[in-house]
Amino acid sequence: MTPLWPAALLLAGLSAAAAAQDSIIVLDSPSSPGDDQTALSAEPPVCGTEPITIARMQWPSAAILAYVHADILRAEFSCAVEVVAGDLNATTSSMATTGRPLVAPEIWLGRVAPIWNSALETGRIRQAAPSFSGGAFESWFVPDYVAADNPGLASVLDLMDHWRVFANGGSRATFLSCPPDWACAVINRNLVRAHGLAARFQIEEPSNRLELDRRLAEAVSRHEPILFYYWQPNGVLAQLDLAELDMGAYDEQALSCLAETDCADPRPSAFSAEPVIIAISDELFTLSPALVSYFQRATMPLAEMNELLAWMSQTAATPEDAARRFVDTRAEIWNAWIDR
Repeated sequence: MTPLWPAALLLAGLSAAAAAQDSIIVLDSPSSPGDDQTALSAEPPVCGTEPITIARMQWPSAAILAYVHADILRAEFSCAVEVVAGDLNATTSSMATTGRPLVAPEIWLGRVAPIWNSALETGRIRQAAPSFSGGAFESWFVPDYVAADNPGLASVLDLMDHWRVFANGGSRATFLSCPPDWACAVINRNLVRAHGLAARFQIEEPSNRLELDRRLAEAVSRHEPILFYYWQPNGVLAQLDLAELDMGAYDEQALSCLAETDCADPRPSAFSAEPVIIAISDELFTLSPALVSYFQRATMPLAEMNELLAWMSQTAATPEDAARRFVDTRAEIWNAWIDR
């Protein structure tokens, strides 16, 4: 939720979603358009007669997805495609009222729940595939070398038996959280209590995102053990070779309390499993069964997006460059999105 948006906005959005977000209507991907009563009796051209409009949001992962889909639709379906500037709220509202753009590849439903639910009720918008797969958007992490050296350390529940790994010979270990004015800082403080780790772990909260990344990079460069909070999609996870710890099951009620500064009885929970989906307009659904089928399959593995974001950071490439790189080198992934 990686944008990377301004850091405070990103982390507050992802972590606070479970505590404060409106109820979200999440549907299964739509059935085949051929079964819909509104489908045209004669199959139309694959792309119709107008350009397929795809929203390019401001944050890098969403921009990359927009250009990935644009490149594939042009090359594999011979579509005319127009990538248009987008904004999470404005794009969702526009799709609900005007049917444009036809596609939004990365919609974080928890942040637009009222707009999304209203749009579903009017039938102007449809849910296709999840935007990403293969991991949690927020979690606690350790470097890969820590996981390799400590095979019994796979989850947060294992930290009580492995706290000395992060203690550097001292009486207490360190957990690197996020800046104190981010919503995740409150959740992390309460999670330490919920897992009974307060006596063994001291929490350090960097003053800002740059300090967090600096502390993390320094520890990894020195091959030091470090336990920390982070999020994805994010190039840092690919650049530094990090391992995600299992946070356990998501408990909505527990997380609601964890997000409160004065949570009296913190109980363990994974971070919010916020739905992030590809949204398509109802017009596209009736226009092109082939394209709908494509977007019902087009889920990007988080690890792939992390790699693309890392490559962009290392090379000063653009989202268009990253999309082209993915399409040129990872056909084994996107070929599965096409119903051949």
